[in-house]
Amino acid sequence: MQMGEYFTSTVTSIGKDAADMFEAGVVILFGAPCPDALAEVSVVHEGWSEDARDPRPGDTIAIGEKEATVTGVGEIAGENLRTLGHIVVYLDPDQNLLPGAVVAEGSLGSPTAGDRISLRSA
Repeated sequence: MQMGEYFTSTVTSIGKDAADMFEAGVVILFGAPCPDALAEVSVVHEGWSEDARDPRPGDTIAIGEKEATVTGVGEIAGENLRTLGHIVVYLDPDQNLLPGAVVAEGSLGSPTAGDRISLRSA
């Protein structure tokens, strides 16, 4: 891990319907193994540590070369991230903050297999 990083993993697959989600400003991360129904809309990844702390406003989430700044964190987002590798990132500042989600400003593009995912402290 690089300085300030508290979560890293590697994208292993992209669901067949995930591109539609990216266009809508939603990125669903889910650690392997991922339930089939969720895998279709998710960025599936592996290799994360369950020791990660909770995301906080001001932190940076990066996938590949793209990054966004976290502006809001749902109350169970950190627990889901640690235990399931699961978090929903909304890139729409007007999105209501859901319990397992984060809202962020920026662009995460269209992730591809092999991309590195990281969260780092502000």
